Amino acid sequence: METPAKHVLTPDGKHFPACHVVLPDGLGRQRAPFYLATEEYLATAFPEDHYFFSWVLNPTVVMGRNQVARHEVDLDFCQAEGIDVVRRRSGGGCIYADGGNIMFSLVTGESAVEPLFAEYAHAVAQSLTAIGAPASVSGRNDIILDGGGKICGNAFYHQAHRNIVHGTMLYDTDYRRMLGALHPDEAKLTAQGVKSVRSRVSLIKDVLPIGVEALRFKLVSMLTDRELHLTDEDVARIRRIEAAYYAPEWLDADEGLPTEAIALHSGRVEGMGKLTLHLEVRNQHIAGVRLSGDFFPLADAEAAFAAALVHVPAGRAEVLKALAQHHPETSIRGLTAEVLQRFVADGWPQ
Repeated sequence: METPAKHVLTPDGKHFPACHVVLPDGLGRQRAPFYLATEEYLATAFPEDHYFFSWVLNPTVVMGRNQVARHEVDLDFCQAEGIDVVRRRSGGGCIYADGGNIMFSLVTGESAVEPLFAEYAHAVAQSLTAIGAPASVSGRNDIILDGGGKICGNAFYHQAHRNIVHGTMLYDTDYRRMLGALHPDEAKLTAQGVKSVRSRVSLIKDVLPIGVEALRFKLVSMLTDRELHLTDEDVARIRRIEAAYYAPEWLDADEGLPTEAIALHSGRVEGMGKLTLHLEVRNQHIAGVRLSGDFFPLADAEAAFAAALVHVPAGRAEVLKALAQHHPETSIRGLTAEVLQRFVADGWPQ
């Protein structure tokens, strides 16, 4: 198996230019889980380096790790339109992707997530600007066209002592399918309909009409300086990882949410997103904890909240005290102790 030389970091620790991962010729366009599995494979099978690759999908909705499908996706519409629906291992919100989107993946060694996330977003924005699509970083994970709307959303997670960052770039899209597949977040859109979606997102083709493949080539050439060619043997190993993404217990993870539980909703929190704590109660004590939302976990957030709350008496004061003692909020990006205490206290059933 061909492996790259270990990348020597620059003194300031920059991750670009990275190593371009090239898939075998003739593989063709794959379903999203194949590429997500490729990220995992790179994180475990190759020496530490900074690996970068791009991919394009047929119409697909990719859900965040902790999202509830029935709340975020019109599953009937997707089935009727032949839109694939899958779940990724990173947090964040749903995205709709089709042949007009460019998907990017970056696999790095273990390091602080916030600087890496910021560097990745700024590197992509600077590259777009350099080729004629002036862009900048906005919010917790977005890239916007200057004077326009969002063109790129990004997410991250940890895997086997590595960090994985991935994003989607909007060159063009089918607005009808995007709108039909996703349930727009009322906190993000002030009005429903295609007009609302178009006011929030922009298309790169409107300022840089060079085509998806030309844009991919330009960005990869700017963000990488060497190559790793995967083999058919690598692809076979990736397929084994890919299979887990189709398991019902993964794809339908939201079906395991307790039906009789205390549900505490954060609402949308700037810098964090949305979080719902589902507290299963038995014999007047917390028996289980599940999380849902579009937040970004910095560790195993569900395990952190379970460690803090399971076996605690199911009372407002007792839960607040346990949260203050154990600080599970540190497992979620952008969540503070003050915000956690407030939405639990305010949302506790009377």
